[in-house]
Amino acid sequence: MAARAAVCCCLLPVGGVIPAADVDEGFVNLFDGTSLSGWKSNENTASWSVVDGAIVCHGPRSHLFYVGADEAKPESFKNFHLKAELMTKPAANSGLFFHTAFQPDGWPAQGYEVQVNNSQKDPVRTGSLYNVVKNFTPPAKDNEWFTLEVLVKGKAVGVVVDGKVLYEFVEPDGVTGTRKLSEGAFALQAHDPGSEVHYRSIRVKRLP
Repeated sequence: MAARAAVCCCLLPVGGVIPAADVDEGFVNLFDGTSLSGWKSNENTASWSVVDGAIVCHGPRSHLFYVGADEAKPESFKNFHLKAELMTKPAANSGLFFHTAFQPDGWPAQGYEVQVNNSQKDPVRTGSLYNVVKNFTPPAKDNEWFTLEVLVKGKAVGVVVDGKVLYEFVEPDGVTGTRKLSEGAFALQAHDPGSEVHYRSIRVKRLP
């Protein structure tokens, strides 16, 4: 388990990673709206489908990794601004991983997970940085589309839902193990057969 010092968590803007004004310039699409081209699932591939312009996760545990155009040379992201539109169904649990890497099965061992959960029994709600920053108030509603933004620059992680800044987390020095900021892939999570979450308009902008 990664060793952690005290967590620094604060609202923005404080000169951190989240800009005062957002612009769409420089974003590229990771999802073409019609297929899973550029994405690679591990176990239980049937948990993933494309319906009405959205990636739908519904089924047993599986993770869908963004690899890009060449699976042999998967794309890697370090500093970035990611935007996605999501819709959760009641009692759904999912997640969006970053700085992770493809693995054939199991929960991703590398990187951080941004929780997606507005009503499931797990009290840790959407936007939380799982096991690091816990948000217990759902910032969005089931059956309605909402926008999730994740920004990473250096040691800072910022999370925004529907334009509202939830927090900025600054990773302390001395974190060991694989659950830490580094660089790597994005991944979506199909958590269990009772969970259904839709993802669309998944875009990213690389940051210096």
